Amino acid sequence: MIQFFLKYKGSRLFIFLLVFSLNAFSQSNNNTLHLFVIGNSFSQNATTFLPQMAKETGKNLIIGRAELGGHSLEQHWGYVEKFEKDSTDVKGKPYGGKSLKMLLSQGTWDVVTIQQYSYLSGDSSSYNPYAKKLVDYIKKLQPNAEIVIHQTWAYRADAKKFGKVGPGQLAKNQLEMWQKSCEAYRKLAKQFNARLLPVGDAFEEVATNKKYGYKKDTAFDFEHPVASNLPDQTHSINVGYFWNKQELAFDPNHANDAGKYLGGLIWYGILFKDSPKKIGFKPASVSDDFKSYLLEVANKVIKISKN
Repeated sequence: MIQFFLKYKGSRLFIFLLVFSLNAFSQSNNNTLHLFVIGNSFSQNATTFLPQMAKETGKNLIIGRAELGGHSLEQHWGYVEKFEKDSTDVKGKPYGGKSLKMLLSQGTWDVVTIQQYSYLSGDSSSYNPYAKKLVDYIKKLQPNAEIVIHQTWAYRADAKKFGKVGPGQLAKNQLEMWQKSCEAYRKLAKQFNARLLPVGDAFEEVATNKKYGYKKDTAFDFEHPVASNLPDQTHSINVGYFWNKQELAFDPNHANDAGKYLGGLIWYGILFKDSPKKIGFKPASVSDDFKSYLLEVANKVIKISKN
């Protein structure tokens, strides 16, 4: 009887330890993400603070990158074709002397993201066949990887020029650029039954907010700027105006620290399936008030994306 009791008790202990171990492994696995990013400066912007956010919340993030400034889906695919035709051709290895195949083959990736060049983002005809070819190529090399689409953002409202929305046609303003790119990215996500990283939607939410949306400084003398003086760019999430030596430069396209922070919140919330409101970190240049608002925007946009 005692032997039976000990045997029964031992079996229960073994089962308990087995279940506990599996749960622990599952939790550990959920906290680890192997992320590979195919993009350009916009993906670099959106993931600038992502490692810090992951670390703060106890996540383990491993990032691989194939990013080249100003590059489109067509250009990324073009490098693949060059490498597959001749693996010794340096033109097929533009990512620090490596090809996309070489980078993707370094380990196992859970998620691989793709995006279109922002200037072409509103022109749906520019996405394929290159996106389809890239996805097929990724799946061949990483059959278990999830393809996720990074939705880029529209340029700031005072940009001198906006992206293409069709062959030979440019968007008239920020709103049209966002609307057309939104349509194109959602069409792409539907094509691959893929999740979307709605960074562009989050940027538009901020840009059109009455209190927090960027408003051009009408009092600043743009025709005769004085060195080191800048227009008021409070709540801008794009770089905007800055001094480059003795010249007033302008970048209405790329994200500043606030925009990078917002992009990181979206990537964190979607990829880790966790609330961005857990993030305590913020860049020094972002005020506490603006940080709270950006957290609300990220949380709202992520919730909408799940519906």
